Amino acid sequence: MITFCPLASGSKGNCIYLGTPHARILIDVGLSAKITLQRLNEIGVSYKTIDAIFISHEHGDHIQGLPGLLKLKDVPVITNSATAKALSHELDICPRFKLFTTDEPFHFQGLEVLPFSIQHDTIDPVAFTFKINGLKIGVCTDLGFATTLVEHHLRGSNLLYLESNHEPSMVHASSRPAIYKQRVLSRSGHLSNEEASLLVSRLLHEGLTRIYLAHLSSECNSHEKALSTLYNTLQSRIQNLQVSIAYQDKLSEVFHVTA
Repeated sequence: MITFCPLASGSKGNCIYLGTPHARILIDVGLSAKITLQRLNEIGVSYKTIDAIFISHEHGDHIQGLPGLLKLKDVPVITNSATAKALSHELDICPRFKLFTTDEPFHFQGLEVLPFSIQHDTIDPVAFTFKINGLKIGVCTDLGFATTLVEHHLRGSNLLYLESNHEPSMVHASSRPAIYKQRVLSRSGHLSNEEASLLVSRLLHEGLTRIYLAHLSSECNSHEKALSTLYNTLQSRIQNLQVSIAYQDKLSEVFHVTA
């Protein structure tokens, strides 16, 4: 059985669980250790069984739970060298790192992993694809622009976890400072609903059956806006596609498939 479940998604903390017959991993740990344990327990998973933590980049909403979790169980932290250095500085800890090279595939306990470069305002941010037993999972958030490289690597995904962060008109109308608005709307910020939907339209194929819309802004987006933008873009092409919101304050829908 392969299990994929977003434990949290958004600016207050990001964390995903991926379980396979041979590996149990967390992708980013932006929740507190306490809440991470609670949400893992809700899906019947003990942190004691986790084999590794994958880190996409060093922003706090992706790493803040790391020190507390590593005190409970010392698992390898899998990231690139630049992010590892940033983590050691930011958190004043020295995890047991296993380093990958961005844009080069590697294997971890039956998973074929590709960390690929994205545009975001951190030192060496990545998104991931995971392949196992013919299933391809794309995990791609925290990017201001979907490059041709991003599209290339996500192509062929069966499950896609993709950022749909904001509605630009809501960003402009918000009370956020101008510097925030400039950052979010820039090519090193976050994907808008329209940008995410257009990317999905280019990636759509018969084998893509499940999408999670992720990292929604609490002030500058809504579940309804993100979903309606995708539905309006895809129209009749969405009929065989399951679309879910990746929630901030609770578990999202669990995806199971027989390995």
